[in-house]
Amino acid sequence: MGAALIDGKAFAAGLRGRVADAVPAFAAAAGRAPGLAVVLVGEDPASAVYVRSKGRAVEEAGMAGFEHRLPADTTQADLLALVATLNADPAVDGILVQLPLPPQIAEDAVIAAIDPDKDVDGFHVVNAGRLATGQAGFVPCTPLGCLMLLQDRLGSLKGLEAVVIGRSNIVGKPMAAMLTQADCTVTIAHSRTRDLPGIVRRADIVVAAVGRAEMVRAEWIKPGATVIDVGINRIDAGAGKTKLVGDVAYSEVVDVAGAITPVPGGVGPMTIACLLRNTLVAACRRAGLAAPEGL
Repeated sequence: MGAALIDGKAFAAGLRGRVADAVPAFAAAAGRAPGLAVVLVGEDPASAVYVRSKGRAVEEAGMAGFEHRLPADTTQADLLALVATLNADPAVDGILVQLPLPPQIAEDAVIAAIDPDKDVDGFHVVNAGRLATGQAGFVPCTPLGCLMLLQDRLGSLKGLEAVVIGRSNIVGKPMAAMLTQADCTVTIAHSRTRDLPGIVRRADIVVAAVGRAEMVRAEWIKPGATVIDVGINRIDAGAGKTKLVGDVAYSEVVDVAGAITPVPGGVGPMTIACLLRNTLVAACRRAGLAAPEGL
């Protein structure tokens, strides 16, 4: 029969619409639109595409966008000075420094310099600590989008067994923390996990975020499990062409899983939608306003 398709593109469009609908009320109460500052250092092609996409999304949501493009030879001191300026700017509610950064700049130092209450990427150690201890903060946009898709599909996640494949600070670790808060029993698996297929096969929920093309095979999946594929990998499609695939062998797993996200069109669109959501929430907190429900 095949798995149900989890349409991240449609869900993300709905979330972006809810954010845009809430912006006028915020602007009326605060006297300004929510503001997101995006900083791009250098000319990395993928990063430039992401920044353009974020800029369009900010504009469509009715928010104020502040884009800063710096040359590839920018010093760490100059970038930190810009971050300090944005921290102090009352029109800026969210700060996003596009990664990766050039080699002369220490990413950890830049992330640490961002005001945690403007850290809409959720990468600051303060926000990581807030997530780990169940306090209100900002969580990285990709795992937040995954959680939203899971809750939309399954409702309550209480008591379900979840396996997160991947232990990055951006996806794997925060995903595991959010699933734990949702009362799942969570295992973080990775490249050194013994009997990885056997561990994954126990799971009601599988979140694949390991960065290896089509690594998760059908025989790894418990029949009826919900599979969230975070991977974005470009592989050779022959005739000099490439195609995007996830970390899950979709054509196999779709026959076993109960529900699955496609690549593309699954988790990817959720990331920018959650960035807009985080920016609006940051703006409301800074203005002393309640964040709208349904976000």
